[in-house]
Amino acid sequence: MNRIKLIVLDVDGVLTDGSIYIGSDETEYKQFNAQDGMGISLAHCAGILTAIISGRSSESVIKRAEELNINFIYQGIRKKIDIFDQLLKTLGLNTNEVCYMGDDINDLPIINIIDMSFAPANAAEIVKERVKYVTKNKGGNGAVREMIETILRRQTNFYQLVNDYNAKGIDS
Repeated sequence: MNRIKLIVLDVDGVLTDGSIYIGSDETEYKQFNAQDGMGISLAHCAGILTAIISGRSSESVIKRAEELNINFIYQGIRKKIDIFDQLLKTLGLNTNEVCYMGDDINDLPIINIIDMSFAPANAAEIVKERVKYVTKNKGGNGAVREMIETILRRQTNFYQLVNDYNAKGIDS
């Protein structure tokens, strides 16, 4: 396995369970999982960059991404592959240095070109058929954490990383 340097995530159905709550004042609400956030913080501690590429736009995504120090945030993206290609060029990375997690058909163009792809348990069947790994957990329910731990256990001394994380006192 090549060393993963960048993790790219979809939002709805990956970082959330896919539910979208819209209040009468048109404010959109999303539910995020704290364990997924801890996983992202551990990835950062290991020196892995993170990005979000989402088809929707939401202030709640910006707020959560800022809390987690997500390195790159792209929202309202219809053709995710274009942003993905641009991001790789900007960072000087190859597709074999990137891990992607998506759950639906608009994620397939990226999934189809990379080696390390994941889908949460609740992803569309066509996506689960194409990714390398399907997590046991559903989106918004620890799937991102499961993916990140899989990567970190393969390319770091995971227990030492956890010790380093706790020694630094980083928040998720």
